[in-house]
Amino acid sequence: MDLTLALVIGVVVISLAFDYTNGFHDAANAIATSVSTRALTPRAALFMAAAMNFIGAHLGTQVAQTVGKGIIDAPDGPHGLVVVASALIGAIAWNLITWYFGLPSSSSHALIGGLVGAALASASVVHWDGVVDKVVIPMVLSPLIGFTLAAAIMIAIYWIFRNSQPGKTNRGFRYAQTVSAAAMALGHGLQDAQKTMGVIFLALTVGGFAQPSDPIPQWVILAAAGAISLGTYAGGWRIMRTLGRRIIALDPPQGFAAESAAATVLYGAAIGFGAPISTTHTITTAIMGVGATKRLSAVRWGIAGNIVTAWILTIPAAALVAAVSYFILHSLVE
Repeated sequence: MDLTLALVIGVVVISLAFDYTNGFHDAANAIATSVSTRALTPRAALFMAAAMNFIGAHLGTQVAQTVGKGIIDAPDGPHGLVVVASALIGAIAWNLITWYFGLPSSSSHALIGGLVGAALASASVVHWDGVVDKVVIPMVLSPLIGFTLAAAIMIAIYWIFRNSQPGKTNRGFRYAQTVSAAAMALGHGLQDAQKTMGVIFLALTVGGFAQPSDPIPQWVILAAAGAISLGTYAGGWRIMRTLGRRIIALDPPQGFAAESAAATVLYGAAIGFGAPISTTHTITTAIMGVGATKRLSAVRWGIAGNIVTAWILTIPAAALVAAVSYFILHSLVE
């Protein structure tokens, strides 16, 4: 087996490992609100989320194209594969650190940070216009839209059901949350599984096993979908507790509003713009949005502040780990 093929296989394995950590790190995004309101049991919610992640991964490749072609240009051959592997190591390391501390940071931005850090360390080309247009602007806009849309949906629910009995309304929204949680999980698969597809496709093109104009191979789609689904079913209980309880104690109508708003933003970004936005940022700010409609003090802003700090650190921290990884791997492989 020559070095290039060995490195391609290694990068594919690391990519699927990242996809798996993405699944258990971000499982809470789709189901924390449903579990916290007792709309679903934890195990049933995880099974549903895993199944919807798998289906969502097959609904498009726009985000994969952005990640695979629009962020960096890695050199061909073993050197380029070392760059891609370093990016993945940076993303996985940040995922594990934030998972350990129960912070819902963005796996998407960890991956983008890893790609940029490895590219800079290797003096490869970074498409800064793509980073700004497809990452930075959506990174700022998607949480704001998620917050505003969730608040608007919550206000509409309050008005529509203003004369209804609270007990009966809550029971109805527990059933509705099953649908909204499934929609959120579908959006997570549509967004996050595609990011791994994009990295694997980047490795295939750098290694000479695919052309940039080729479609994403079916085996890549199936592998990415399977890895994220398995990771989701493994669960992310630490982060689930943060999203489901520590930011705000949710009731079923609030959970439905937050999930519906977040799912809408995820679909719009993926299908409309091919933008790899963060499911974590979107659902977290949607939860804050529904909480703020009750009263501003209902949201535990101190914990929200800790989460925002993790968001700000994600891209530079993952970039730094990726850069260090590049120098280590480069010295070993080349």
